[in-house]
Amino acid sequence: MDKHLHIITLNVPYPVDYGGVYDLFYKLPALQAQGVKIHLHCFEYGRGQQSELNNYCESVNYYPRAEGHKSISTIIPYIVASRRNEELFDNLLKDDYPIFMEGIHCTYLLNDVRFASRRKFVRVHNVEYQYYDELQQSSTSPLKKVYYWRESYLLKKYEQSIVTKATAFWGVTHKDVDIYRKELGCTTIDYLSLYLPQDWEVNSQLGTGHYCLYQADLSVEVNERAATWLLENVFNKLKVPFVIAGKNPSKKLTELAYREQHTCIVANPDIDSMQEMIAKAHINILPSYHTSGIKLKLLNALFNGRHCLVNEATVVGSGLETACHIGKNADEFINLITRLNEQPFSSAEVTLRKQLLKGMFNNEFNAKQQVKWIWGE
Repeated sequence: MDKHLHIITLNVPYPVDYGGVYDLFYKLPALQAQGVKIHLHCFEYGRGQQSELNNYCESVNYYPRAEGHKSISTIIPYIVASRRNEELFDNLLKDDYPIFMEGIHCTYLLNDVRFASRRKFVRVHNVEYQYYDELQQSSTSPLKKVYYWRESYLLKKYEQSIVTKATAFWGVTHKDVDIYRKELGCTTIDYLSLYLPQDWEVNSQLGTGHYCLYQADLSVEVNERAATWLLENVFNKLKVPFVIAGKNPSKKLTELAYREQHTCIVANPDIDSMQEMIAKAHINILPSYHTSGIKLKLLNALFNGRHCLVNEATVVGSGLETACHIGKNADEFINLITRLNEQPFSSAEVTLRKQLLKGMFNNEFNAKQQVKWIWGE
């Protein structure tokens, strides 16, 4: 019997040019290889329709996201209400195929009685109420703080309300799974590791690199804050070459990066250039203000870079702690950078990463596990 599956994605999952779409995209060829006929439904708001997706799907449909005041609700979080779409629901009701929702963002239909008897599955990319609470704490904008606080408040109630409305949930970290089980009372959640590029293997170069690197989407407020923190609290005291790289840095961050002769910024590098910078760095430095979910930029650095220096928020609950050096504050970062800068990256560290990452991330295993969970095979 053919295995047909509706997948709803919160954004268009191609091109794979930021961390949030890796799992969404690389899941498609992996499931296709297991004989799954995918009917993809994408919310499109700026990334455009992508013909590449037709290579992995039986059908691809695009829907606008209803941004603005029309999606403001006193009950439903904005990230969910803005993805309510009747055309999508009409398309899903044309058959009885299972429905897989990528992210809490795409779960509005769980509250619709028309889907009560359907088999429904949810990918939990973050504990969203926790993620928005952390955004609120780290934001410097009063208006954004109010929005993040309100969204976090609504999300906690909403996430609690839907844990019995789907057939099953799948989290990306053991920490997120534990929160769903213990705090939100979800009895149907399991761990499912991220889907990653099929050709990713540990390619870390031995020996000594040329600089320290922080890479991120610099248009995101918390990432700019992390880069600023490194410039003002670590590399203002430590005269080691430091490169910041990523999308759309602000004028303020750019000016700050060039105040010192040993620090600089690379704006909007293409994918190949970014991968080259990660490979050539001696230390990939990736502090975070968020504990929920898993950081793709860290995985990229572990597969393709040398030493990785992080704080606890970057790795907590990820299972990646043993492959990283962890600092708690600026002084510890300075001490670790000083020590690691004199320490060539060794074959023993490569072996450790290969053993750890091969066991954690396997697209074929993931796809077979999903097929078993959905169809009982």
